[in-house]
Amino acid sequence: MAAKIDFIASGSITSPKGFLAGATYAGIKKKTKDGSDLSLLLSEVPCQAAAMFTTNKIKAAPVVLSQQRLKSGRARAVVVNSGCANAFTGEPGLANAAEMANLAARSRGLSPEDVLVASTGVIGERLPMELIRDGIERITLSRDGGHDLARAIMTTDTVPKEVAVTTGDFTVGGAAKGAGMIHPQLGTLLCFLTTDAAVELGFLKAALQKAVELSFNMISIDGDTSPNDTVLILANGLAGATPVSEDTEQGAIFQQALEQSCTHLAKSIARDGEGATRLIEVTVSGAVSLAEAKLAARTVVSSPLVKAAVHGADPNWGRIVAALGRSGAEVVGSKIDLYIGNVCLVRGGQLPPFDKSRVAAILKGSEVSILVNLNLGTAKATAWGCDLSEEYVTINSQYTT
Repeated sequence: MAAKIDFIASGSITSPKGFLAGATYAGIKKKTKDGSDLSLLLSEVPCQAAAMFTTNKIKAAPVVLSQQRLKSGRARAVVVNSGCANAFTGEPGLANAAEMANLAARSRGLSPEDVLVASTGVIGERLPMELIRDGIERITLSRDGGHDLARAIMTTDTVPKEVAVTTGDFTVGGAAKGAGMIHPQLGTLLCFLTTDAAVELGFLKAALQKAVELSFNMISIDGDTSPNDTVLILANGLAGATPVSEDTEQGAIFQQALEQSCTHLAKSIARDGEGATRLIEVTVSGAVSLAEAKLAARTVVSSPLVKAAVHGADPNWGRIVAALGRSGAEVVGSKIDLYIGNVCLVRGGQLPPFDKSRVAAILKGSEVSILVNLNLGTAKATAWGCDLSEEYVTINSQYTT
């Protein structure tokens, strides 16, 4: 079903009814022009809640705590800090995550079990709890505070990532952060989603997983996965529309709205990769299965050699073919079609002449599309990433110094 879904200009995570947010500078990270590092998202009423988390075996304390609390399928608030990941911090880290949630709960008259926690920043450092205790008390919540939250969760991001879409019956909003340590699987980065739709919990979980698989799990910046990766959605039902469940018209519309929101945020993260100058979009069609199409597309977009070639505007298409060949997807060289932009470099395994300067010009654009047809089946998938620049090395060689 093709629903009419409109993006809301200047929309944010607080665009859906009943959501408030706010942020403050607590001193957890170095002072930035945005001046904030501690934020809170709150629903005026209890929510159905679902999330997906990192599959990294080293799980940060806030991930462990939030996973435990989400077993109830209910939540009402999320408290988030940037500048310290609270990862690999042992029992003290778990205690600090719990205290952070308890402080947020007490400040708003909530039960601690209603508050989830997320952190992002340097691994192996403990939260400065004195700063957090003071900071939480200074957060002022508002309907416009979604923009403040989106800025407060940034680390090496250069721009906030926000989205809101409306179907006319309900709204979906979101905020995300991420610019490095991006190669997610089943959960990713930090992403918080809200909706005023009344969504049945089982469907909410399934819809989120499907949306993540098509969006966040199809981006790669550097091949690393964070111990803090979290994608979370809260649904408070305040739109008053028809309850949303699986196998219904409203369910299909909600799925589309959620997927469009997640895809927008995922592409924003890929575009803003550390040191990035170009967004790379790789579409693989003609695969024998969706799983293989996704595998091939992700392998190409995450290849350091492909990423470096794009950065240098070098039409070295052999790197793309090599990545396809090692991806694990079924590939027959004599059947491959390959395009960069609208220029055909390989057709049926043969090498038609092409103008290298024309391809180089395409590679210098702000968005670079790579199209591959394996001509083996009907499955298709798209992945997003960015080029690999000298600035990426600079950022990550000086991250803690």
